[in-house]
Amino acid sequence: MRLSAMGDVAMTVPVLRAFVNQYPEVKLTVISRPFFKPFFEGISNIAFFAFDENERHKGLRGLLRLFKDVKKLDIDAFADLHNVLRSKLVRTLFALSGKKTAYTDKGREGKKALTRADNKIFQPLSTVFERHTKVFEELGFPIDLSTSVFPKKANLDKETVNLIGTDNKKLIGIAPFAQYDSKVYPLDLMQEVIRQLSDNQNYKVVLFGGGKKEMEILDSLSDSKDNVINMAGKIKFQQELQLISTLDVMLSMDSGNAHIAAMLGVKVITLWGATHPYAGFGSFNQPLSNSLVSDRERYPMLPTSVYGNKKVEGYEDAMRTITPEKVVFSVQSQLAH
Repeated sequence: MRLSAMGDVAMTVPVLRAFVNQYPEVKLTVISRPFFKPFFEGISNIAFFAFDENERHKGLRGLLRLFKDVKKLDIDAFADLHNVLRSKLVRTLFALSGKKTAYTDKGREGKKALTRADNKIFQPLSTVFERHTKVFEELGFPIDLSTSVFPKKANLDKETVNLIGTDNKKLIGIAPFAQYDSKVYPLDLMQEVIRQLSDNQNYKVVLFGGGKKEMEILDSLSDSKDNVINMAGKIKFQQELQLISTLDVMLSMDSGNAHIAAMLGVKVITLWGATHPYAGFGSFNQPLSNSLVSDRERYPMLPTSVYGNKKVEGYEDAMRTITPEKVVFSVQSQLAH
């Protein structure tokens, strides 16, 4: 069970894919929001159970109904990869009914020590992926993530091909937004990154985002450049996943798009502001060097937040210490091999 958010659900995919490859005799049922169902399509031995937040599974009665609905599937064990109030209730009901249960330890104390201003303990914590594997190990299924398998690049449908073209240019995805401002690379610097990349006619830059405001910004970033394409609002989510799978590299903030690209086996460069990969939310199977972090010598309190939701006065420009030249060099380095 993992209900939200998009990036967090995407981070379960590499673990579950490794699970079904190593235990092909076991059937997994993923409980999540209907929107995330495409994440799990095509993975053998995984069934998807849609969590109906608005009606059937709403509120306390709805969670009791969810327990009964899932219990009918004759499950043997319950893995809580969310560990919030709702999932705890369902987990407890399964434990009381005699089923084996286990849950993800979020390591809150370590995260507090990493992000606090005083007596900061700046050291890498266990990754989310490692924390999830411990859940399955408790249930009797140790998982080896070192032999990860990724899906093949998708064959794009006609609608998507018409939008991006059929030339053989290197395909660079850029997802310049995140839930919180403290995780978003300054727009003028991102504009410069896009300008430098688009100057190379062997590259094609594809922009990802959603919502009216983001679409307007992406339109301005792609304006007058024939090899920069704004995909926001033009294709469905399933098509977007297929397109991301064909990228040569994805440039993203510390956000859901990074995790989606990584779960599909794409090389990912991430930019970090108030947050830091040491908190365990780095993209799957990517070297730490692919995480470009803000300068801690100039901003010693970094990271100031696990999720980016805390603003610290004087730290608004921390991401400006990541130069466009460094970003472009990192992207080009990934394209070179």
